[in-house]
Amino acid sequence: MKLIVLTLLTLLLIPAYYALSLQTPPFVPVTDAMLQNPSPGDWLMWRRTLNGWGYSPLDQINRGNVRNLKLVWTRGIGPGIQEATPLVYRGVMYLPHPSDLIEAMNAATGERLWEHKREWKQDVSKYVLFPSINRSLAIYGNTIIDTSADDYVFGIDATSGKPAFETRILDMIESPSQQTSGPLIAKGKIFSGRGCEPRKSALACVVTAHDAKTGKELWRTHLVPRPGEPGDETWGGLPFEQRSHVGSWLVPSYDPDLNLLYIGTSVTAPAPKFMLAGNNHEYLYHNSTLALNADTGKIVWHYQHLVDHWDFDHPFERLLIDTAVTPSRADVSWINPAIKAGERRKVITGIPGKTGIVYTLDRQTGEFLWAKPTVRQNVVANIDGATGKVSVNPETLFTAIGQQRFVCPTIQGGKNFQAGAYSPQTNVMYYPLQNACTNVTAMAEGSGGAYRIQNVLQIAPGTDKVGSIHAISVETGKTLWKYEQRAGYMSLVATGGGLLFGGDTNGHFRAFDQNTGNVLWEVNLGSPVTGYPITFTVGDKQYVAVSTGNSLVTSALNTLTPDLHPSNASNLFVFGL
Repeated sequence: MKLIVLTLLTLLLIPAYYALSLQTPPFVPVTDAMLQNPSPGDWLMWRRTLNGWGYSPLDQINRGNVRNLKLVWTRGIGPGIQEATPLVYRGVMYLPHPSDLIEAMNAATGERLWEHKREWKQDVSKYVLFPSINRSLAIYGNTIIDTSADDYVFGIDATSGKPAFETRILDMIESPSQQTSGPLIAKGKIFSGRGCEPRKSALACVVTAHDAKTGKELWRTHLVPRPGEPGDETWGGLPFEQRSHVGSWLVPSYDPDLNLLYIGTSVTAPAPKFMLAGNNHEYLYHNSTLALNADTGKIVWHYQHLVDHWDFDHPFERLLIDTAVTPSRADVSWINPAIKAGERRKVITGIPGKTGIVYTLDRQTGEFLWAKPTVRQNVVANIDGATGKVSVNPETLFTAIGQQRFVCPTIQGGKNFQAGAYSPQTNVMYYPLQNACTNVTAMAEGSGGAYRIQNVLQIAPGTDKVGSIHAISVETGKTLWKYEQRAGYMSLVATGGGLLFGGDTNGHFRAFDQNTGNVLWEVNLGSPVTGYPITFTVGDKQYVAVSTGNSLVTSALNTLTPDLHPSNASNLFVFGL
């Protein structure tokens, strides 16, 4: 009798035990240590790591088998400008859709787990130019964290999508800003920048830090100096209320050893400086790299890449790399003569702005080390190697309304929001760039938009190929290989499998060999590849994800190639072997 009872109990318990074993494992809070050294299979922030590399060590998908990559699942994305970076943690994908919609999905199957739509209290489109842009998310503890179109920083529970906290950063009506990119989290702080709207005061042009657990503001740093502050003298006496639009609208990088936050800035509005206080002023801190003390927000050093008259922003990703520095005089245009060839430096490098110029600085001091152009550019005439001082080509300057200048590249770049990548396997940076120029006209007040310029784009003279990828040695500055094609090129990701993934404005998504630039795999996704590609694992399987859709850059670049006919559908695609 006892044996029968025990058998029945066992049979009854088996289904319960089996059901329990299929439940999602308990959520493990994300710590600062995990963000500094993420698990290889996770993608926890915009470029995966605090140093901005856009690199994953995963190597299951590699040069030898990438030809076998197949679509695993796909899912539609909401309407609007689509430039998303999926975030993946322990098998769950968190995706920022346009207009502050966030969705959690099973990363292996695409099955939706929850969604959260932020409700705006006002009509955001009245105050913010492009409220649908939402490039990235962050994660800390049990919370998904983002900055919103209505100028808040907010957190939602990672397991349920329920609100956790929200903190208003700016009054959207009095000081509107475009928070088009999510924050970076390090040392328990939420670091975020924004693109301040030109029609209101410079008080919106700030970088902020908030407590990652509570959302409480810790500090804010103004990017437009107020009267009496350092840098005020660079505005030529222009009244503070007439200063505006020095934004920081992409995600910073962070060095935990130096405790420095690195962020780039954008153009003023209007752009031509004769419309402000004249062409002979610097207007800090526009078009600069800033190194901020992460605890206080104090500016430790700055480097200005360009006094900008054409909307040639410099807010893009900064790569933090420890490397030997041996710039090749045959390949690099501007070199600091004090460099000792082969010396090892902590550098900040990459292509920070639309000019397409590579800048390499000492990230501890801001000292200029070397710089070189990539695609055709004619706005920078010279850089003094000893001081890093940039001289602008006088033939590209405006001095009166109605003047037209032929300028290369364009307001789309050169380089733009689409990110490059760095591989520690090769010590090479890989950048998507565009071969384009523009005829720019200085416009009267009330025309030409916020920047008071009008552009007529064209493909750069001497080529019919808009898009390119440049592979550039971080140590020497030598261009090791170049890939060029008709369609414009978009964001890249490098992997431990020796691969470089990226897509174009015509909808083609490819895997390249990091060493040679050879195309090893290709698929047509039908629409511009506007999202940032990532790679991750669920269980023991590696996946590659990327999204398609519409962006301001792809729309403009595609006007240069009317023979290409991509659609505009917004979808997320996930591939695996």
